[in-house]
Amino acid sequence: MHKIIRRKTPSVVVGGLLLGSDHPVAVQSMTDTPTADVDATLAQTLLLIEAGSEMVRWTINDDAAALGAIKIIGHLRSNGIATPVIGDFHFNGHVILAKHPQLAELLDKYRINPGNVSGAARTDDNFSRIIGIAVKNSKAVRIGVNWGSLDREILSTMMDSNQRASDPKSLKQIMYDAVIQSALDSAAYALELGLPRSKLVLSAKLSVVQDTIEVYRRLSRECDYVLHLGLTEAGGGVKGITSSAAALGVLLEQGIGDTIRVSLTPEPGAPRSREVEVCQELLQSLGFRYFIPSIASCPGCGRTKSVYFQALAQDIQKHVSSRMTQWRKAYPGVEKLKIAVMGCVVNGPGESRHADIGISLPGAFEDPVAPVYIDGEKKTVLKGDRIKEEFIEILEKYVSDKYK
Repeated sequence: MHKIIRRKTPSVVVGGLLLGSDHPVAVQSMTDTPTADVDATLAQTLLLIEAGSEMVRWTINDDAAALGAIKIIGHLRSNGIATPVIGDFHFNGHVILAKHPQLAELLDKYRINPGNVSGAARTDDNFSRIIGIAVKNSKAVRIGVNWGSLDREILSTMMDSNQRASDPKSLKQIMYDAVIQSALDSAAYALELGLPRSKLVLSAKLSVVQDTIEVYRRLSRECDYVLHLGLTEAGGGVKGITSSAAALGVLLEQGIGDTIRVSLTPEPGAPRSREVEVCQELLQSLGFRYFIPSIASCPGCGRTKSVYFQALAQDIQKHVSSRMTQWRKAYPGVEKLKIAVMGCVVNGPGESRHADIGISLPGAFEDPVAPVYIDGEKKTVLKGDRIKEEFIEILEKYVSDKYK
């Protein structure tokens, strides 16, 4: 596992999950179904958990959502699923939690945004009411500042003061200051109200990569709270994945961040679990955690006129993904397996030798044979119409022999 110096934080307990510098960076996600729709939200929650989400957040914005959440949590727990559930509250969380004490007791964490609790935390008791309920029920709280819903009172005060300064800051710097100040002031107030440090998580989300990096760097220097990382409104597709990976990757490599979410705009037909997969791939590519065997495959070039290696790489990826539920139970450590599926003899043999198990397919001009390498040594050569099936058989035997 990749060694970095994590910023030191106290441990935070969310249900049965531990967050903080002494624990692995945790992956979380959020449903996009109406929580009042019990069947749809339950189905999507199970999908996210199956994909590897270690916490799942639901929107709870009215009485119907609160009642739905109670039913869904009951179903999860009665079926032995202990994954922590987070209630996402905006504007009326103090009312909903007070009106539905069973919900307040069942949720594992409350997420609140100080910018829309209804005014500044110290002048409005809505914030203190939510914290009081959390303290009473011994629940964790994430205070999540978002620059799209920043506390206007803090921002206005800072801008007025900046105008009177002899050397005024830029509007962007004022925005940074306001986001950080809102987070730190709200966290300090929550502690004053009795919330233990072991129940407090902080986040400060922006939608621009460099802005996100700068704010979290500063925030990490000014406090030791557990930090949740995310790039808000990241977008979808390649843009959303790339932007999130760029921001979170830099911060994680610097030891900043204890739990992450990649917030992707859903693409038609794409599963909600895509954001979980991106989080896992990010942590695995950085060497922080391992979730599924990695498959190295080449991009192709003028030597690889056949697309067979592309199909084979995809088929092996699908096979590994489909087998992971069984493999993970039967073969501890299999998630660190390295597989190579290469397209020609230029880099193919070398990459295959570096992997635990690899295959080097012929390109455009080599003899139509595919050597297989195991633990750095050439073991056999495959040819004919059953290369995929034979390689999968070899892969299955290798897994059962090495991780038994």
